[in-house]
Amino acid sequence: MATEGGKPHTAEAVSAPPAVELVQQAAAEQKIDPYTVSGARDAEGNIKAIDYEALRQRFNTPALTDEHLKRFEQVTGKKPHRLMRRRLFFSHRDFDKILDAYEKYGFFLLYTGRGPSSGSMHLGHAVPFLFTKELQDLFDVPLVIMLTDDEKFLYTRNKNEGKPTPGAALGDFIGYAFENAKDIISIGFDRKKTFIYTDYSHMGGHFYQNISEFEALLTNNQIRGALGFDGSTNVGLNAYAAKQCVAAFASSYPELFGYGDFRPGNWAERRPRKNVAAIPTLIPCAIDQEPWFRILRENCDRMEFPSPKTALILSKFLTALQGPGGKMSASDANSAIFMSDTPKQIEKKINRSFSGGGATKEDHEKYGGNPDVDVAYAYLSYFLESDEELSEIEEGYRKGTLSTGELKKKCISELQKFVGDFQERRSRVTDQVLEDYMTFRKLEYKGNPTPTVPGGIEAFGTSGKKPSGDAGEKVISGRGTTKKERKEAKNAEKKAEKLALREKKEEEVDKQEGAAAASS
Repeated sequence: MATEGGKPHTAEAVSAPPAVELVQQAAAEQKIDPYTVSGARDAEGNIKAIDYEALRQRFNTPALTDEHLKRFEQVTGKKPHRLMRRRLFFSHRDFDKILDAYEKYGFFLLYTGRGPSSGSMHLGHAVPFLFTKELQDLFDVPLVIMLTDDEKFLYTRNKNEGKPTPGAALGDFIGYAFENAKDIISIGFDRKKTFIYTDYSHMGGHFYQNISEFEALLTNNQIRGALGFDGSTNVGLNAYAAKQCVAAFASSYPELFGYGDFRPGNWAERRPRKNVAAIPTLIPCAIDQEPWFRILRENCDRMEFPSPKTALILSKFLTALQGPGGKMSASDANSAIFMSDTPKQIEKKINRSFSGGGATKEDHEKYGGNPDVDVAYAYLSYFLESDEELSEIEEGYRKGTLSTGELKKKCISELQKFVGDFQERRSRVTDQVLEDYMTFRKLEYKGNPTPTVPGGIEAFGTSGKKPSGDAGEKVISGRGTTKKERKEAKNAEKKAEKLALREKKEEEVDKQEGAAAASS
């Protein structure tokens, strides 16, 4: 998922609403899509702050409410993360349904990603991963992280009209992806329940089967409408939408749940299991990535083995150093604080960042500052844990009792600590550690210890037991090739389910008889 750039089901085309062009027009030149984030400009040409409420309404994504936060706390037993409490993650799709699924079945799949465009992530990239780690810790669920080295190469080459440019060769993006993977690991994800991959290194097996099937469901008009492409966009970028979408399907990663993946050395299962496909997915990401997953939600139920509509929890953008109206960008070193920056570089960048303080000391003390547009305050709202301390800082700044210099000093201290701790962890991420996270394997997670429908993966669909015989193979591999074979496969599946139920009853009887014998 390209983090450069991050409606209920209807019969309407996926491009409506909203097409990218409509977002731009309706938001008064505010432009937000997976590849562009910029606020509107006023009559004097000044960039305005991004209007998130207008963006939410145009994308038709519900607001994250107090009720969602209360429900979250009820389900997890912990108060929501600061990024939720402060509405920096402010919108969603079906977040309530994910909580329902967790209570009912015990787990779901977490999925997020990164579009690698430089050798080091910046603070803005770290935000969704910080939040994702919190969700993984609270829910104890499996996590997949995708690094879209192929998509970044295709987009950059498309932007440069097909011409190769320094630092943007295919191999460069592969290198960026592996360096970014080490950065992501340094956030602190649990290796036992985390799988990280790059597109170039991983595609194949059931993943590629899902890509092919999803590509067959999409039209060029749908892609152009949702993502703003046109006839001059290269075919690779047009086709990439299917890869981005099916990466959110649990059925693209059967081996993470203990099943075969139909790759060399493991040809056991030709098609994904229905119960794996039925596992729901939650994606934490910035709201600019929403168009990808609108395409996904409009088409996921058309797959041979349908998946539930993917749930999203959507964040705002970490403001660029220059101020509101843009976000940190890896392609503009002056806009961002990188995770590789030194303490001195962080200090220098924050001291030069856009301020909401008064023009003079006298003006500031008399009229106060504006934290709503102040970059240092914005960064503290993301990284300072204490709500009470943040509230005191805001109040003091508005009154003018807290100076711009004091505010920036506090911000510098917090960011130096955060980045310093990150760099210390990063120094321990060796190539072997990277390989451990990127090895395709069964993940270990516990999830909800008391689901209302026990049974783990099997509770999501069929029993998951492989029937014996040729007909049984057809159940696993698909629907058969003829009407007769499909009927035989369906009957075999029913027989297998009855057999599994009978075996379970026999086991219960044996246990009861054993207990009776022991007591006598």
